[in-house]
Amino acid sequence: MSNYKINSALLCEAFKALSNPHRLALFNRLLNCCAPGTKCSPAVAVRYCVGELGEGLDIAPSTLSHHLKELNRAGLVEMERKGKNVECWVEPAKLAKLTTFFKPVQND
Repeated sequence: MSNYKINSALLCEAFKALSNPHRLALFNRLLNCCAPGTKCSPAVAVRYCVGELGEGLDIAPSTLSHHLKELNRAGLVEMERKGKNVECWVEPAKLAKLTTFFKPVQND
């Protein structure tokens, strides 16, 4: 099966979301702080929870929220409110699809 037969609309949404440098940086930080599918919560990785994901990116909290919502809309990041905190994590199924897209096709 060709890697290019993966749902192109879903891939376009993901790549569109990642085309913004701030969103790409946020996504990368989530990948590095927690294994995909693992919530990046205060109990797991304090320095990379939502309020602190934007540190060093020079973006306002409202802009950070917008970027996380765009990543969520594209299905790349899941978010869950727990009291005053918002836990977020990389969606492993979507990450697997992106990874599959870039793998070389095996011609058997």
